[in-house]
This record gives sequence, structure tokens and C-alpha cells, in this order.
Amino acid sequence: MFEGWIEMKTLIDAVSLLPLVLPALLVGPFALAGHAQAAIEIGGQKTVTLTRKAVSTTKPEFTSITLAPGRGMEIIQIKANFPGKGEVDVLDPITLDAAKQKLDVDDDAHGNLAYRLGSAFLVPYPNRIRGKLSADGKTLTTEWQGHTLTLPANNIGTLPTAERHAMHGLILKAKTDDVTVKKIAGGEQISGIIHAGDFGGHWLSKTDLDVTITLTADALDASIVAHNVGGEAEPIAIAWHPYFNLPSGDRTQVKIHIPGATNAAVDNYDNVFPTGKLVPVKGTQYDLNAPGGVALGKNFYDDNWNTLTWKNGAVTVEVVDPAAKYGLKIEGLSPDIKAIQMYAPPTKNFVAIEHQYNFADPFGKEWGSTDTHMVTLKPGESTKWHVRLKVFVP
Repeated sequence: MFEGWIEMKTLIDAVSLLPLVLPALLVGPFALAGHAQAAIEIGGQKTVTLTRKAVSTTKPEFTSITLAPGRGMEIIQIKANFPGKGEVDVLDPITLDAAKQKLDVDDDAHGNLAYRLGSAFLVPYPNRIRGKLSADGKTLTTEWQGHTLTLPANNIGTLPTAERHAMHGLILKAKTDDVTVKKIAGGEQISGIIHAGDFGGHWLSKTDLDVTITLTADALDASIVAHNVGGEAEPIAIAWHPYFNLPSGDRTQVKIHIPGATNAAVDNYDNVFPTGKLVPVKGTQYDLNAPGGVALGKNFYDDNWNTLTWKNGAVTVEVVDPAAKYGLKIEGLSPDIKAIQMYAPPTKNFVAIEHQYNFADPFGKEWGSTDTHMVTLKPGESTKWHVRLKVFVP
């Protein structure tokens, strides 16, 4: 009788645990719980960390990446192991607690702090767009193929002559659905869908964004596929805004290689509005074509390179920090990437290098008949943006 009671109690205890055990068993390799930093929520969704152990004793390898699905799948941290040195921050270092403070507490209604840390994804436009400002200064209007677009006027310079404008897209506060993590050969991969729709009433048609980030030893791949799931044509451009770390802390000796023959002249470095002229860089401080790169020195940059040189199916930028024996390659793999923006202030220990489709202010009259490289998606059509990072010892 006593033994029967023990068996019955054991069965009852086991059954009572099923609600806790079954979800983990059913999710299997797609579970997010095994990722140590996933407990912190940003933007109302848990952050996710992909990890892998470094195995090489002779070459650097990526080891982790942390993302915020609740903020448009923004990348918060990327780390790589360099033998003999340990883990190095590939992005300008920030803790998850500090990122949460900035993005969940300090940020504004537009999500502007998102593009001031980590690497935010910028859709359906990166960079600046000018237009007719509303009476209250909150929105502006511009035109595309006879259609009026009303955009948040979310940015302005600091000088009295500054003009309020739209900047860096409309997914800075977007939620990501169907977030999935899985093991792959040599690493991990995360994917999710941003159902952007008409981007809060600011854009034409309706858009879904499939975001995929892949972590392996040799590379970190980021891709976004934009699908026009609506009923009319729309313009689309895609980019990201990564703040790449300079590990030595000596910005002056860091070398940058950008394979661009021209850059877009701007009115000044406060507005940073294009004049509509593409200027040859040869013989100027903007000529960063030399193999191995050109030292940043004390030069300020907030410029858009174009007329890009492609080799082996990629347009590749290099960041080389000789003092740290650290190198980073940023490979643009999508043919629609027509411009590279670099923001590099002399007082900061980072360079922001953005592979993007378009020139700044793509709907502006200053461009005349120049193709500003916004992609037109008809209903049912898609475009893919794809960038790959690699680390190396120079």
C-alpha cells in the first residue's frame, strides 16, 4: 500500500512538471533561453546573444553578437577573439544595461538614440531627406514619382542656419516577429520578420523585412530582404549604422580604405546636405583608395563615397589599427549598394561606416537627372541588402 502511494506521488509530481518541461523540449534547437544575455529586455523584447567558442590559436574569430529584436533587430555588441589578446569589441563598446538605459529610458519618440550606438538598421531610407516643413515643425513633405511622402522631421544640426530634416529611416523602434535562433555549422543564426507595413503611415505600399544575422568563426553576415507586399510601387533603400571600435584608442594612426572615386559634396558639416555634385577624390583628403588605407589623422569625415570599385563580387572597406594589430573588412555584397557613408569625428574612438543603396536626400531637386539609387519595388518584388564582416591581423 505504501509503495503504491509512493509510485502515485511520483507520477503526480512528474505530471505537474510537464508545463515547465514540455516547452523547452518542443522548442529544441530554436530555444532562446540558452543565451546568457537574453534576460535583458530592450524595446519590450528580450535581447538575444549568439555565441560560439573560438578554436583557433593562430587567427582571430568572431565569438558573439548581441541584438535587440525590440528595436528593429539593432546590433548592440559584436565580439571577436584575437589569439594572445582575448576578446576584442568590434563595435564601440557599450554594456547591455547602458544600452537599455539609452534606448528604453533616454530615447525620444522617433528612436533617434538607436543610431547613436551599436549598429541600427536603416529602412526605407538611410541618411538625410529634406522637404517642406510643417507649421509645427514635426513633419516634412517630399515627392516621389508624383506621390507625396510625409516624414518625421526628426533631426537638425546645431547652428542657427540648421534645417530640420528626416534621417535614418522608420524602423528604429520596430518590433521583430517570429524571432528564431538555430545552430548552424560552426556557429549560430538568428532571423526574424519586421512587418513594417506602410511604416506608420509615412510610406507607400506595404513592406515586410526579413532580417537574418549569421555568426561563424570567419564571418558575421547581416542581410535584410525587403518585400513589397502591398498594392503599389514604392522606393526602398537599406543600410546600417555600425560604430566600429578602434581598439588601440589612437585614432590618428588608424587607416581606412574606401574604394570610391567620387564623393558627394555637401553644404557644410552641420546640415550635411548634398549639393548634387559628385566630386573626384583624387589628390584630396577623401582619397582613401590606397591599398592598406590612409591614416585618419585629425581629419573630420561625414561623407558619402560613390563610383565604387568592386572586386570579387564585393565592395570592401578596411579598417586597420596598426597599434592594436587589428583589422576589419566590411564587404558589401549586394549590387544595389551604390554608396558608402563614413562618419569619423576626431574626438571619438570609432568610425561609422555604412554600406547603403542611395545618395543622401534622394528625392531632392539638387540631383537633377542623376540617379540617386533608390530601388523601386513593384508589388510582389523584393530587394536584398547583404554585408559581411571579417576580422584579421594586418
